[in-house]
Amino acid sequence: MASTIGDTSHLAPAFAEVVIVGGGHGGAACAIALRKAGFEGSVLIVGKESELPYERPPLSKEYLSGEKAFGRILIRQEAFWDEQRIGLRLGARVVSVDTVAHEVTAADGATIGYGRLVWATGGTPRRLTCAGHHLTGVHTVRDRADADRMIAELPDVGTAVVIGGGYIGLEAAAVLRKFGKSVILLEALDRVLARVAGEDLSRFFEAEHRAHGVDMRLGQSVDCILGDDRVTGVRLADGTVIAADMVIVGIGILPEVAPLIDAGAPGGNGVAVDGACRTGLPDVYAIGDCASHANRFAGGAVVRVESVQNANDQATVVAKDIVGQPAVYDAVPWFWSNQYDLKLQTVGLSIGYDDAVLRGDPATRKFSVVYLRDCRVIALDCVGAVKDYVQGRKLVETGAVIDRAILADPAVMLKDMVPLS
Repeated sequence: MASTIGDTSHLAPAFAEVVIVGGGHGGAACAIALRKAGFEGSVLIVGKESELPYERPPLSKEYLSGEKAFGRILIRQEAFWDEQRIGLRLGARVVSVDTVAHEVTAADGATIGYGRLVWATGGTPRRLTCAGHHLTGVHTVRDRADADRMIAELPDVGTAVVIGGGYIGLEAAAVLRKFGKSVILLEALDRVLARVAGEDLSRFFEAEHRAHGVDMRLGQSVDCILGDDRVTGVRLADGTVIAADMVIVGIGILPEVAPLIDAGAPGGNGVAVDGACRTGLPDVYAIGDCASHANRFAGGAVVRVESVQNANDQATVVAKDIVGQPAVYDAVPWFWSNQYDLKLQTVGLSIGYDDAVLRGDPATRKFSVVYLRDCRVIALDCVGAVKDYVQGRKLVETGAVIDRAILADPAVMLKDMVPLS
């Protein structure tokens, strides 16, 4: 069965009781959750890509490496959407929202009316603003087309420069090394993962990538990308020139919320939502990477959580609200990353941590980092430590206060620790 079904505008209705803009994890999960909750009305997913809804994390991991064909990362096969009476309008980008008329307008001028609107557009990759960012051979990794372009070019690539030491950059570097490519990773800060993890985890992954042959260069900013039509190299701020056949840019995303903001929705870094994922616009929800919300696991700070878990759990909250079963989003965030033969699992948000406890020895490649704020456990990063990841969830949920020396002892299981308060 084909996984790309092209422009389906001729099949899409002009109105649906629930219109979901965005065909990623959040949008697909919301449609599925509506049917599971007993919603019998019409549901339409409007997606800018021509593919059926698919998983995004494998793009920089198993799909890029060739371990999984595209059909294996589909969220559901095509027949499922028909069976569940979930309409798909693919290859359509929504460019405006009219909250008075209750309709959205696509880039081709077509309008679709809605009873309720769920905005699940995610984000677009941040791009370099320097000269040469548009050259052939300069890539981001956000959708299938991005990954396919990289895959097509790989046979002719000897050296690749990866810009950005976040998870996307590190995962891409690991895949490129698997293919035997020479890889230089550039990070503007003094360590990788600086925005999302503590120094123990950063230094561990830096050492792992260096051990696998990655030329890791920290504290390095890019001046420009070199080349005429195709990239030939990267010039750093200090004047150093690095020859390259491919450049991968992994410096974060920008939430796709302009149509909602233009329609009057409050927001800035994402569109603001309440506990039920409602925006400030009537009958309009937002979920996933593009939704900013006050999160108790971030100490009440307003954040966007970029994860499959967040998208799925917010989708369920919206579905329940639509069918009259009010719910509040209060899920513990979790994440994962695969690099080489390592699996990192994270539970909680380390935002604002003031102490970090190393549990185990990184030299064994099995350890955890426990993050504390005001002595309370707020997050764990677990490398090859599945039991810590599973058992640490309760400590994060309750904000447990555990004696620091006991936390640091890997011989004591987390589930057996008695909170001080």
